[in-house]
Amino acid sequence: MLGRRPLRERASSQGNDVRLLHDGLVAYPVMLEAIAGARREVLLEMYWFASDRTGQRFADALRERARAGVRVRVIYDAVGSLEADTGMFDEMRSDGCEVTEFHPIKPWRRRFSFAGLNRRTHRKLLVVDGSVGFAGGINIGDPWASEAEGGGAFRDDAVLVEGPAARDLRSLFFRTLAQTPSSIEPPEFSPEGGEGSEVTVLASDLRTERRGIRNAYLLAIRNARHDVLITNSYFIPGFRIRRALLGAVRRGVRVRVLMPLDSDIKAVQFASRYLYDRLLRNGVELYEWYERVLHAKTAVVDGAWCTVGSFNFDHRSSEKNL
Repeated sequence: MLGRRPLRERASSQGNDVRLLHDGLVAYPVMLEAIAGARREVLLEMYWFASDRTGQRFADALRERARAGVRVRVIYDAVGSLEADTGMFDEMRSDGCEVTEFHPIKPWRRRFSFAGLNRRTHRKLLVVDGSVGFAGGINIGDPWASEAEGGGAFRDDAVLVEGPAARDLRSLFFRTLAQTPSSIEPPEFSPEGGEGSEVTVLASDLRTERRGIRNAYLLAIRNARHDVLITNSYFIPGFRIRRALLGAVRRGVRVRVLMPLDSDIKAVQFASRYLYDRLLRNGVELYEWYERVLHAKTAVVDGAWCTVGSFNFDHRSSEKNL
């Protein structure tokens, strides 16, 4: 189409076992079990790593593996984990965990950059032994823990992948580590694929591919033939995404978007509702989740393509965040 830059498919891996994990209630026990079973390496990259009861459970599990001789590396975001007690990370370091703060807020440091304040790692990745990987929207903190455990029971999703896609997630961790002063080592593990699912690890990177995930959404929506289902906690799509959604409706595709009734960030909620009128008038169906806080970022197109991740339909995800 004139004036439109063509989008390309991303490289994918075959032979992955994939499991969808709903909420911290399901995800946390599986993640902790994977950490407990680590034999060589645990990599964790987390936007929000709290020092509450949930955060301490993960910290203790990571410390135990480090004491057992497993190499444990952790990256936490300085802004996302701003309220965390740094003493927890110091205890992890004392037990052998290699803990890195991403873009710390320390203006007195020689290498500090005010530009870096706006560049965050918004990822929620866990990779164990290069063969088991987790990704999605679930941070480590009590808001995602179950109500029975005194948590907020946020509605969210993650995926567990076993196979070559875990290797790709591992590589992604090291790409983030390369943007910190920490030492770097190239990936070592190459799990073989068997019979299973095709998985593509998509990343928005500040240096190499800033809009990779957004472009994958555009490609899927433009190719939709029957229906597009989107769940997104911070839905403020830019012009190209809005145009793609409206174009899909004109082709006869049913487009449904699920958002939170009450967002945990009110400014985002007001900005999102500003777009409602035009979307509704042009045939996009909008729904609001009225129960617990909705934090999920998922989509399904034609029942054949789906994505689970940490990407919001807002400017930060498209332009600023990892």
